[in-house]
Amino acid sequence: MTVNEYNKAVNKFSDNVYRFILKNIKNEMRAQDIVQDSFEKLWINRKAVIFEKTKSYLFTTAYRTMIDYIRKEKRVSLTDNNAVFESIHEDNYSDIQEVLHKAVSNLSEIQRSVILLRDYEGYSYKDIADITNLNEPQVKVYIYRARVYLKNYIGKIENVV
Repeated sequence: MTVNEYNKAVNKFSDNVYRFILKNIKNEMRAQDIVQDSFEKLWINRKAVIFEKTKSYLFTTAYRTMIDYIRKEKRVSLTDNNAVFESIHEDNYSDIQEVLHKAVSNLSEIQRSVILLRDYEGYSYKDIADITNLNEPQVKVYIYRARVYLKNYIGKIENVV
């Protein structure tokens, strides 16, 4: 990959990678860091990456970096005895988009990732399988289960009103 191709990749894919990561972790600063790390890894490995495979490489790298971050956060929260948990209050939403975001956030991390890659970013099952290191039937199952959960969650009238 040349410097020009790298710059094209930054211009073309940075926003999509950022939105994907932000939808998953909901932390703007951490999402920016993960995107930055992904592009840094692309730069370091630019000689080994074919320009046509850049998008897949970036999403795969960002996804794996995000998973590492989530795992690290879980370890920190489990060992942190001084953690103060905020009380959770029940909100009644009339905005379906907010209900959908809440429902998506309730999905498991792998279901959330595959559903975001498929329905928000428009990736094929094969591309999602490559990014997440799953096979295509597993991706289809996770997407199906996530959609069923979302349908049931949104279908409950008390969640929408």
